[in-house]
Amino acid sequence: MYKILAVCPMGLESIVAKEVQELGYETTVENGKIFFEGDETAIVKCNLWLRTADRVKIVVGEFTATTFDNLFEQTKALPWEAIIAEDGNFPVQGKSVKSVLYSVPDCQAIVKKAIVERLKVAYQTRGWLSETGAKYPIEVSILKDKALLTIDTSGSGLNKRGYRLAQGEAPIKETLAASLIKLANWTGDTPLIDPFCGSGTIAIEACLIAQNIAPGFNRDFVSESWDIMPNDLYNQMRDEADQAADYDREVEVLASDIDPDMVEIAKRNADEVGLGDIIKFSVKDVNTLTVEANRAIALIGNPPYGERIGDREEVEEMYKYIGTLMKQHAQLSTYILTSNKEFEYLVDKKATKRRKLFNGYIECTYYQYWGEKTPKKS
Repeated sequence: MYKILAVCPMGLESIVAKEVQELGYETTVENGKIFFEGDETAIVKCNLWLRTADRVKIVVGEFTATTFDNLFEQTKALPWEAIIAEDGNFPVQGKSVKSVLYSVPDCQAIVKKAIVERLKVAYQTRGWLSETGAKYPIEVSILKDKALLTIDTSGSGLNKRGYRLAQGEAPIKETLAASLIKLANWTGDTPLIDPFCGSGTIAIEACLIAQNIAPGFNRDFVSESWDIMPNDLYNQMRDEADQAADYDREVEVLASDIDPDMVEIAKRNADEVGLGDIIKFSVKDVNTLTVEANRAIALIGNPPYGERIGDREEVEEMYKYIGTLMKQHAQLSTYILTSNKEFEYLVDKKATKRRKLFNGYIECTYYQYWGEKTPKKS
């Protein structure tokens, strides 16, 4: 059993924790961190299935460190050989916040040296370690003198699904797009509209959720080549994920953008993941968007924020039109991510719920407006 860590941006901890719990593991939550215990199967399952987490890591040790000697000795005392193979390649990255040991390069060098010394004794090696084998990315993170040492099992971030062949200037991360859909509680039972589709990320992630397709199904992970992983465990669990998918489920997802080049990019990305025939793409100005009356529909979007002066007036008119749509269609549920502080004023409606999120380094608010439920037929 390992202590495992799923990391995520601030504000998404509850969503990631719920995903981990749905996979069968009990969680404890800190800022940007979801801890749980599991074996190798848990590592594979979380890499394949977590839609909203950034990475899955193994926690090797946690301790207080206020001197370099203390950091060295406590790192050396940890059982690194239980995970890292004799020929393992283990680069060390680091970060330090509000700590006595503030020099990140020095912390990285000391942790690297301590692990080398531990492995040389464990594998009875006098010379240099070859580091020609599988990669074990290590991070030393020190926050307020508390050191957390982890090994990354994912490799590339979990947002790298493998389907985004191209993108625009400011694409939303796949993990954030999935989080917006999860926060909207959309599961595919109602139509979904994204009128600012860009490279198609929200629409694609929505289909993956609705058809229960594992987000990591079409990519590789750094831990696949580790000695601790049972043979073919990843392939076995990919097969199980394939069987669990509901590829034939009919879902209604409509994605549009004013830029025809972006719509073509979105189509190619959807084709890459096999969803090109499901998502209905179109070139459309949001100010011409119409919504079917008397039907529960979800509108989920990441529109332009209007931060550039020349775009502000155009973006404000766009927001006002969204407000008009909400007034005209009581059953339209609207979910908008924006950094614009005047959004509620522009749509002339107070959000049912708000949540602070970060789109990259931009602080945003996710405005959630819940539409009326469709009346039951007599």
